[in-house]
Amino acid sequence: MKIIIMGCGRLGAHLARRLDREGHRVTVIDRTSEAFARLGNDFQGTMVVGIGIDEDVMRRAGIESADAFIAVSNGDNTNAMAAEIAKLVFKVPRVIARLYDPVREETYHALGLMETICPTVMASDQIHELILK
Repeated sequence: MKIIIMGCGRLGAHLARRLDREGHRVTVIDRTSEAFARLGNDFQGTMVVGIGIDEDVMRRAGIESADAFIAVSNGDNTNAMAAEIAKLVFKVPRVIARLYDPVREETYHALGLMETICPTVMASDQIHELILK
């Protein structure tokens, strides 16, 4: 699969390395080139410096032929906007956005615009389960 990841923080870099090792064609977009150090020397994918909501940056990353777009920057607004652009403008088949705000995540999920992941809810669920065991 051709996969674009916006955000090269801990999650983005970990996911990019994993998908790269599995043989997928991975492109990572981040605002700063320094963030790409998290990918390590053995990363075989592509790195694009730029703002992930910029359509020209998305095109440089190859979004027009992407099978999936994953938005995992540290900002909910940026992730939601980038995911919407990927889905609505570029018609990427699989679009996933990490949203920290449970209310916002629920809203986007209900609208069906993209698949969403909310670590706040996931952690809360796990802690709840652990404490009540």
